[in-house]
Amino acid sequence: MRAAGGTPSPAELVRLTALAARTVGRPDVRVGLIDGPVATGHPDLASATILGVGDRPASCDWLGTTACGHGTFVAGILVGRRGSDAPSLCPGCTLLVRPIFGEEHDADGVPVSGPAEVSRAVVECVEAGAAVINLSAAVGHPTVRVETEIRAALDYAAERGTVVVAATGNQSTLGSSEITRHPAVLPVVAYDRRGRLLATSNIGMRVGRSGLGGPGEVTVFGTSRGGTSVATAFVAGAAALLMSLFADRSASEVRHALLCGPPRRSVVPPLLDAEAAYRILAGRRPSQLVSTGSRRWGAARL
Repeated sequence: MRAAGGTPSPAELVRLTALAARTVGRPDVRVGLIDGPVATGHPDLASATILGVGDRPASCDWLGTTACGHGTFVAGILVGRRGSDAPSLCPGCTLLVRPIFGEEHDADGVPVSGPAEVSRAVVECVEAGAAVINLSAAVGHPTVRVETEIRAALDYAAERGTVVVAATGNQSTLGSSEITRHPAVLPVVAYDRRGRLLATSNIGMRVGRSGLGGPGEVTVFGTSRGGTSVATAFVAGAAALLMSLFADRSASEVRHALLCGPPRRSVVPPLLDAEAAYRILAGRRPSQLVSTGSRRWGAARL
């Protein structure tokens, strides 16, 4: 189905439709959502398996707040009910909600959290069994010490075979952060419905060479939002679906399939091509891809 005006739907834009038709995801594939709390009582989330991680309440009631609205929006992309207006990519997967911010936000309305809190959230999601982590919030006030802490948390995720998918941010800047330049992270920029980069997306050499683009204009539960945090959920959802279909493949193999393509020299990464990633995993034996690790999704460093 195409959106009004003949433009592709967000899922069509990144060739996710066929992949989502093959599976709703498996409950043993856990997706960590590091964002705001989620309105778990929403009728289009009622059938989803949503578990809280950490000390902050994972559930919220009022979608009018930045924290609840943002977390619920991203959750809808991932595990919303199929048949609702949400993309509902992997509703059969288990969603681990680890809130990292409350009602505070910056002048642009972008959720912001401290680096130490983000580091703890990554570690806690990994320890809770996350195969994929969706990180959509900006990190404020970096210092050398907390950047080291973030790096250690991401190293730990890589060692445990967890794919971390992170938004680059929406400040129209050139460069990278401690998160998006980490070799284990898939940084994500946002594209519009016509396949053009949203000018607000942060870009850079690391992002262009090792990142992906996702749909940055989406409607969920009657509300429209945009930006890299929205796009990130499409890449995380695609990874979760691939892991559901190819349980014998490591995180390294899934990441390789998502990124597979010609060498890149641009600061702007290409759009996700979920169908191409599926065909790579379906058409090659594990030994033809990146070597697997000892854990289910691989223990090798990414």
